[in-house]
Amino acid sequence: MSPCILVLNDQSICHDLKGHPESEQRMEQIRSILPGGRIGLKAPPVSMDDLLRVHMPEYLSRLEDLSGRCRPGGVAFLDSDTYVVSGSWDAARYAAGAAIAAAEEALSGRPAFAVVRPPGHHAGPVYGMGFCLINNIAVAAAWALTRVSQVAIIDWDVHHGNGTQAMFYDSDRVLYCSVHRSPFYPGTGRREETGSGAGEGCTVNVPLPAGSGSDAYLQVFQEEILPAVCSFDPDLILISAGQDPLADDPLGGMNLEPGDFGLLTELVCSVARKPPALVLEGGYGPSHGDAIMEILRVLDQWV
Repeated sequence: MSPCILVLNDQSICHDLKGHPESEQRMEQIRSILPGGRIGLKAPPVSMDDLLRVHMPEYLSRLEDLSGRCRPGGVAFLDSDTYVVSGSWDAARYAAGAAIAAAEEALSGRPAFAVVRPPGHHAGPVYGMGFCLINNIAVAAAWALTRVSQVAIIDWDVHHGNGTQAMFYDSDRVLYCSVHRSPFYPGTGRREETGSGAGEGCTVNVPLPAGSGSDAYLQVFQEEILPAVCSFDPDLILISAGQDPLADDPLGGMNLEPGDFGLLTELVCSVARKPPALVLEGGYGPSHGDAIMEILRVLDQWV
C-alpha cells in the first residue's frame, strides 16, 4: 500500500482575515486532527510559467500589485467576498505549488492531498472571486498536461467551480465533472453547460437541490460521474475536495456526513488508473477535519 502524502502550505497563515469564513482558523482545525507521524511535503511556490498556463498576465500582475500595496494589517477586496492582504500573493503561489506537487506524487504512484488555502476553483483566467485568488487545481491540471495526454477533474465542493470550468471549457484534454448545490452561488453549472468546440461533452454538471444527502451523491457518482470518467479514460484524476456539503457546514446547506467523503473517494479510486491527487477547496464546519480523515483513510489503502 502507498500511504497518502500530505502536501502542506505553511504560508497560508500569511493570508488571513479574522472573522472571515476563509481564514487560517480552517487550517488550525485540520492540523489539530491530523496524526503527527503522517508524511508531509513542503512544496516550493509555483512558477510564473505554470501560472500563465491558466491565468492571464494582467490578472496576475494586478493580484501581485494589490497584495504588495497592502500594509500590514490592511486589507483590499477583489469582490465583496474575496480579500487580499499583504501576504496573499505569496500564500496563493505556495498553494498552487502544493497542488502541482500533489499531482506529481500521484503520477509517481502515490496518492496525495494538497491541504492548502486560499482555495481556487472560482478563480478564472482574469479574475478572482468566491474566496479564490489562483486556481490551484487548474494550475495542477495544466502542469500535468505537459506530461500526460488527458486529465479528469472531479469537483465535489458545494459550489460550482466556475473558474475551473471556464479554463478548460474548450479543451478535449480535460474532463471537468462537478456535483454542486443549485440554485446557489456562483449561479453557473447548469446541465446544459457541456463544453464548446473541441471540448463539447468534456464538461459534466450535476446540480442538486439544497438538503441533498448521501443517497443523492452516491447515485450521481455511480450513474453520471464515474461513467463519464471511465469513458474519458484519463491518465490522472484530480479532485477539487471541498467538504462544504457537510450537514454542519454553515455555508453549504447540504446533508453529507464525514464518512460520505470516504465513500466518494472509494468510488473515484475504483476507476482510477493511477492514484488521485486532491486539492482542498471549501469546508468551514466543525466536522471538516473528520471528513478529511475519512478521505485519508481510503487513500492510505491505495495498492
